[in-house]
Amino acid sequence: MARNVFLTGGSRGIGAAAVLAFARAGYNVAFTCHSHPEAGQKVLEEARALAPSSRFLMLEADAADSAAVNRAVQQAEAALGSLEVLVCNAGVAQQKLFTDLTDEDWHRMMGVDLDGAFYACRAVLPGMIHRKYGRILLVSSMWGQTGGSCEVHYSAAKAGLIGLCKALAKEEGPSGITVNCVAPGVIDTEMMAAFSDEDRAALAEETPVGRLGTAAEIARTLVFLADEASGYITGQVIGQNGGLVI
Repeated sequence: MARNVFLTGGSRGIGAAAVLAFARAGYNVAFTCHSHPEAGQKVLEEARALAPSSRFLMLEADAADSAAVNRAVQQAEAALGSLEVLVCNAGVAQQKLFTDLTDEDWHRMMGVDLDGAFYACRAVLPGMIHRKYGRILLVSSMWGQTGGSCEVHYSAAKAGLIGLCKALAKEEGPSGITVNCVAPGVIDTEMMAAFSDEDRAALAEETPVGRLGTAAEIARTLVFLADEASGYITGQVIGQNGGLVI
């Protein structure tokens, strides 16, 4: 029987790669997008081409809007049925000196990157608890583990996801629900667009494996953790960073 996935932020980068990876693995996938609907539509079409027998649904929702997330989850459940897997991937990034951060910068970062995961978890958990089964996956960052200069608000939000993961794993384990966190390193996605070729080369050189990571590599880890056979892994932070943080 095909499992159903609800994924936030599926139009680009890691989210788009995850939609396609779950499609290849035989899952039905509902994913949200907000700022890039055209990109989301392309992902939807590609997923359908990869897995014609599976079902895919794109939903417009701002991860920072509690009501919008609740509606999207309800729409996904109505279209697909029970949601066995949740992937909280929606996020924004910003490089800025801490002393230059505005209230708006801080609240938007927390709203999308941390609050959005809380809203999605809260929306899907009643069904998972009722069925005594679920896989919740949070996409954090190596900066959530170590902190990043000029990315204090981003680091704080991503660190919050790690705390959410560990605490929720303890609370929901007795209900057959695992909660894990993937903390990517420097991944070659659209979020790197602001970096020059020289900066990208320097980051690759600093990474022990000598290159940047790919979204597809992170996506494969998410599919692994979502599998029924991964049920003895919970509350863990998987650092997928090429050895940059050990």
